[in-house]
Amino acid sequence: MLSAVMRYYPIFLDLKAHPCLVIGGGSVAERKVESLLQAQGQVTVISPMLTPQLRAWAADRKITVHERPYRPGDLQGFSLVFAATSDEAIHQQIAAEAREAGVFLNVVDRPALCSFIVPAIVSQGDLTLAISTGGASPALAKRIRRTLEQSFGPEYDLALQLLARLREQAVNKGLSSDERQRLFTTLVESPFLDYLRERRVDKLNALLREIAGKDCSFEHLGLSFEESV
Repeated sequence: MLSAVMRYYPIFLDLKAHPCLVIGGGSVAERKVESLLQAQGQVTVISPMLTPQLRAWAADRKITVHERPYRPGDLQGFSLVFAATSDEAIHQQIAAEAREAGVFLNVVDRPALCSFIVPAIVSQGDLTLAISTGGASPALAKRIRRTLEQSFGPEYDLALQLLARLREQAVNKGLSSDERQRLFTTLVESPFLDYLRERRVDKLNALLREIAGKDCSFEHLGLSFEESV
């Protein structure tokens, strides 16, 4: 039996192989470009006007810029498109072209024209939490994000680094899949996150030796609070 129907399908995209287009050159477009660059996206901007930051990114060759208005056909070759102009008629044209071309489109503050919406994000290194209200209230999504930011601090980034290196060590030791599962289940259900948050290396090392073996320690895994937190 299916659970409640979702309006949107949550997904995390690898943008390195998917060119992105931002139509618009104002502060909202700048924020979209910044988030795409943080995800290593290949970004093109089309707009007759650009913020100083967009010009700086273009000068540094971090983005490609066409200083002109949107034209029909501009979506060709792009996988992901953001429209952030002040012209509602242009947004309607872009949306029609996106539907015909099968391109994923986000029109800022226009959920009815979107084929995807952008969640509020909490990020700590490789940990990414996405919050969506289905487009009903971005303001509430931002409030939830602020709440989660208080619960998921930099210790989670360090925890993921620790777990990744411990996983590599376990594979090199030839531990079976079941043995690795038991090891990591035991560790993540232990107080190790509390020890990372409190920077209690002594307790953390005692725990690692107990769970992962006497030769295992925070330092042995190549980690330090000074470099990572």
